[in-house]
Amino acid sequence: MTDLRLVIFDVDGTLVDSQADIVAAMNATFVAEGITPPPPEATIAIVGLSLEVAIARLQPDLGNAALARMVRGYKDAYISLRNAATVIETSPLYPQARETLQILQGQPDTILAVATGKSRRGLDKLLQGHGLSKLFISQQVSDHHPSKPHPAMIHAALSETGVDARRAVMVGDTTFDMDMARAAGVKTIGVTWGYHAADTLNADMLIDSFAALPAALDQLVEP
Repeated sequence: MTDLRLVIFDVDGTLVDSQADIVAAMNATFVAEGITPPPPEATIAIVGLSLEVAIARLQPDLGNAALARMVRGYKDAYISLRNAATVIETSPLYPQARETLQILQGQPDTILAVATGKSRRGLDKLLQGHGLSKLFISQQVSDHHPSKPHPAMIHAALSETGVDARRAVMVGDTTFDMDMARAAGVKTIGVTWGYHAADTLNADMLIDSFAALPAALDQLVEP
């Protein structure tokens, strides 16, 4: 095992504010299937889960064929929305996110990763649009893992980087992120600007801005 420190980021609601596109894509998906779309707050509450799990939670009585159609429909709708405008417009980085990521990347003992419910295609388009593709050594997506809160994505990131779980921290905005991290034996930092209420996260630490992240990391895992 290496002595390096691994910081694993969720994406939607943590690094970027993508809720407008997510709600619009989900609405289009439900309408195409002839189903009344869920309220926006219901859609936001499932952000972070894999698409199959998220849609099934929003519409529990779907058959397998309908669920598969809606998963494909959501992906197509989401990419169409992204193609109609730039990523910077539709999924902006939260304030100070870029600067903080650059600070952490510049620390020789710290490596960065992402663990997201996005597909490979969706994550690639997002990271490329923001010029962040080379920042994250390990990139875990929903194509290859069970949905959060299963710890598979974190286990894969630890395996790829050779970092011990005790020297890793998950940074996220949902209970799915926190539960996933705890299941993997990883410390947690919850962000208060995301899609789940901060008081539901039960994180090891909470931060109110990206500027507070480096100091919070140092408190949890010494550099």
